[in-house]
Amino acid sequence: MLTQKDSTMQKLLSTFAITVGFAALGATAATAATKIAFSSQRDGNEEIYVMDADGSNQTNLTNNSSHDEDPTWSPDGTKIAFTSVRDINYEIYVMDADGSNPTNLTNHSGSDSIPAWSPDGTKIAFTSTRTGNEEIYVMDADGSNQTNLTNSPSSWDSSPAWSPDGTKIAFSSSEVGGYEIYVMDADGSNQTNLTNDPSGDRYSPAWSPDATQIVFTSTRDGNYEIYVMDADGSNPTNLTNHSGGDYTAAWSADGTQIAFATNRDGNHEIYVMDADGSNPTRLTNDLATDVDPAWSPASPELVPAISIYGQISLVFLMGGLAAMAVLRRQQQRRRTPTTR
Repeated sequence: MLTQKDSTMQKLLSTFAITVGFAALGATAATAATKIAFSSQRDGNEEIYVMDADGSNQTNLTNNSSHDEDPTWSPDGTKIAFTSVRDINYEIYVMDADGSNPTNLTNHSGSDSIPAWSPDGTKIAFTSTRTGNEEIYVMDADGSNQTNLTNSPSSWDSSPAWSPDGTKIAFSSSEVGGYEIYVMDADGSNQTNLTNDPSGDRYSPAWSPDATQIVFTSTRDGNYEIYVMDADGSNPTNLTNHSGGDYTAAWSADGTQIAFATNRDGNHEIYVMDADGSNPTRLTNDLATDVDPAWSPASPELVPAISIYGQISLVFLMGGLAAMAVLRRQQQRRRTPTTR
């Protein structure tokens, strides 16, 4: 039978769980605060900037006289890979998320650009012209083991984007003439055309966090628009529907919003919209060009605790990875008749 001590402990644990649960609900009802990295020419040359997801606190990270562009966050949010010409030709660099410790990863005479981290952070895919045409390469996150994945001399392949589970890579390819969105296995096999549209689906595919959809830039309506389709290429839908040019879409970590670059205000700025295309909102407001938005992974957030007969579960989420700490205090003894 339950002792008074057991009963008191259950009440204390349940009270603690309820308290933590309500605190978590208040603190994390919305997505944890994230940032958006982007490229900007506001300092006279292209630099990597970062801002809060609402457009505030825009900060230059690179501060270099050469061009820096195409930022992409590591899955743990501690680093940013990017394209730089500070070594005369285009190379893939990586730096800490605060802009410190920039390091050349590719060190090749060919042009290397448009990096994309694998979801587990161990590899970086990128575009390279080292074979004479653009191909998709992959390397370890430290720059070693650079390998050609597409191996297609007859086409130009660019803009790699990993699926959330790391098993596939979407990319833009001119294999059939105009640029189309393709997908392949992470080892380069099973290359498949998803879009099959003669008007050209130019570039910049990006997977939704739940892997069910891919956004991309398309000219099928006569100007550059942001489209979304199911991951198998079906149900392509125009999200932007604007006379201005809309480019380079990027999903938020929770999949509810999409950032993109647009010239609808006369120069290129960063906008954000809901995932269905509604509520387009301008984030940057500068006379110079702002492009290449890239959302950071989600910050750690606390999921509400649940108390069931004294069990407390606290779940912390970081970049889609979960770790659970469980404090369990349950009654271990069955109720049995007591004897006198």
